[in-house]
Amino acid sequence: MEKEREMEEESLKIRIFPDPVLKMPTAPVTCFDARLAAFVDKMRLTMEMHEGAGLAAPQVGVSQKIALVSFEGSLYVLINPTLLEQEGEQEGEEGCLSFPGIYASVKRPARIRVAAQDVTGQERVHQAEGFLARAFLHEMDHLNGKLFIEYLSNLKRGMIRKKMYKRAMGDDD
Repeated sequence: MEKEREMEEESLKIRIFPDPVLKMPTAPVTCFDARLAAFVDKMRLTMEMHEGAGLAAPQVGVSQKIALVSFEGSLYVLINPTLLEQEGEQEGEEGCLSFPGIYASVKRPARIRVAAQDVTGQERVHQAEGFLARAFLHEMDHLNGKLFIEYLSNLKRGMIRKKMYKRAMGDDD
């Protein structure tokens, strides 16, 4: 119980749609220092505490190009990511910590190459396919103020928006 309380105190608050920070484009990271490393660690802790596969800085109220993805025991830190290549197509269910309990099928590229910096500023190129490619692209969309519901039909998107607005107003029946 004590460990859980400590984790909660160290974690960041997840922003829930319709929080406006989720729709704002983010600024590039220019300072790679201990504060950045500590923030990324808090993001990781928050993501794990909420059992997420990924987390982008805007989801915790910070408008910077920082995203994390956790997959098969590996943590990918994507700072200032850029999509280099994409190919193929896949469709799969996505959820989002900023849309609790909401899941929808989204089409995305099947394989991608992404260049990003790590917490030290070192550039890395990641190749991903399947779920990992989906997770990278989902988190990178957050950095551009784009939400996964924007890939849905107008009807589905409208239903989800209505549900989330009702929830935000405290009328979640």
